[in-house]
Amino acid sequence: MRTVVDIPDEQISLLKQVGERDHLSRAEMVRRAVADYIAKCMNVTKEDGSFGLWKDRREDGVAMQQRLRKEWEP
Repeated sequence: MRTVVDIPDEQISLLKQVGERDHLSRAEMVRRAVADYIAKCMNVTKEDGSFGLWKDRREDGVAMQQRLRKEWEP
């Protein structure tokens, strides 16, 4: 979706510099900035998806690790 956003000239100039340096379009930089802002506001981090994954398992994580490593023994 397209949208119109007013960005001060100074920020446009800085975006141009960063875009040239990183080989990114202004649109891509704005998309990334919006995604980062939303993630920050929603309190989402890359690690959040892994927290609590083990809670419903009956086997202790260390016990599972030891069991799996025994399969490697000759």
